Amino acid sequence: MTPILSTALAFPLKRSRFLAPITTCLLVLSGIHSTQAAPPNWDDHIRPILKNRCFKCHGEEDQKGDLNLQTLAAALKGGTSGEVLKKNRPNSSILLQSILHEEGVEKMPPKSSKLPDEEIELIRQWILAGLPEKSGSPSSAPATFAFKPSNPGTKPANPAMPANLPALPSAGKRANPVTALASSPWAPLIATGGHGQIAFFNAETKTNLGAIPFPEGIPQVLRFSRDGSTLLVAGGKPVQSGKVVLFDVATGKRLAAFGDETDTVLAADFSPDGKLVAIGGPNKLVKVFHTADGSLAYKITKHMDWVTALEFSPDGSRLASGDRAAGIYVWEAATGGIAMTLAEHKEAISSLTWRPDGNIIASASEDGSVILWNMKDGFPSATLTGIHTPKPQGKRYGKVPGGVLSLVWTPEGHMLSVGRDNAVREWDSNGGKLSAVEGLPTLPSRVTGTFDGKLAVIGDAEGRLLWWPKGAKEATLTP
Repeated sequence: MTPILSTALAFPLKRSRFLAPITTCLLVLSGIHSTQAAPPNWDDHIRPILKNRCFKCHGEEDQKGDLNLQTLAAALKGGTSGEVLKKNRPNSSILLQSILHEEGVEKMPPKSSKLPDEEIELIRQWILAGLPEKSGSPSSAPATFAFKPSNPGTKPANPAMPANLPALPSAGKRANPVTALASSPWAPLIATGGHGQIAFFNAETKTNLGAIPFPEGIPQVLRFSRDGSTLLVAGGKPVQSGKVVLFDVATGKRLAAFGDETDTVLAADFSPDGKLVAIGGPNKLVKVFHTADGSLAYKITKHMDWVTALEFSPDGSRLASGDRAAGIYVWEAATGGIAMTLAEHKEAISSLTWRPDGNIIASASEDGSVILWNMKDGFPSATLTGIHTPKPQGKRYGKVPGGVLSLVWTPEGHMLSVGRDNAVREWDSNGGKLSAVEGLPTLPSRVTGTFDGKLAVIGDAEGRLLWWPKGAKEATLTP
């Protein structure tokens, strides 16, 4: 077996007395932490909002639920339901959940519409900054780490490219969406998953290089090995069967298969050294196999819902897994022992992706947020909210779905994301905005970046590929 590598808000500004501090906070919101941009504080920003909106029910005279918000000390004590503020963790703070009118918590204000977006964002940024009390108070803003490129391995003398594969079958009357997407770490090669097959494309010429069959069903995951010679394909047939198969990239030959599941495999990865394969799916289990003989190394049973994302760390020491109930766990890859629980998202996890240096793992969710987690302490280093929220069209009731559908780190330490707003976006190593293309012709389903960092490749719901030279004003369809 050859060595293996896993690959992978704006809110409307309204004129008010809070406008100036909100503008300052946008730097933090986008993930850019500036020493010149002071975060909101209790005295100047948060207490005035709560006094105007909340003191009638949660002040010195009346304290519904035993919650007093008149002073910071009282607010930190919480109420009968426990603490309502969690330092640096806005998504887990009940106070913010109540103000956002999220399901499962009591709405604040209870009989009124939500607070203005700019006030909500001030509260979010104040929590993210560590709940500072006064201007100049020390804040515990999340730590950021400069990206330091790690050794990606030795480049092969002749990086693998498919040769003499059968031609890609012509599309039928009904288009099949791109269900999986991956880029070779050393060659201009893109692999895409569709119904019953994996197709290869040359990223330089945008031409098809042929396809290999996947009779197991629909590929849900594609991963290239560290040297680019092996392709992992995971998927199956819903409520029937699931499997992981390894293919030789150059010849399309099947090398090995793992798992004999009774439902499709939704998440999979293999370790950088090629010794382990991890799989997960609707059975709520993570199974890890030895590639040498196919034996089960260990099984993880902690997930309470479908396992939807899996990825080994770049050094192979840890394995991250996410599920449909928003749970994220980090495990010791050798033993399956738990290392961290990352609790912040509210809806299904769509992607987990390690920054190439291993210091950060990014999670994407159907709740519309991306969180960058510090792997030294398990706390968020940046929280990007509402980054793929579609613009409302006409009269609409309820929340506009704004999920992040796919997220990946690129070798140079940038992130690429696509979501329900029909946009592709590029972010720097700490979550700062770089560039974007909006108005893609159809809903994007997957995204990846080429080995040389020049292109983002997007798969869409109609089975097409779009090619985006990063920073350009538009993406182009495959000829």
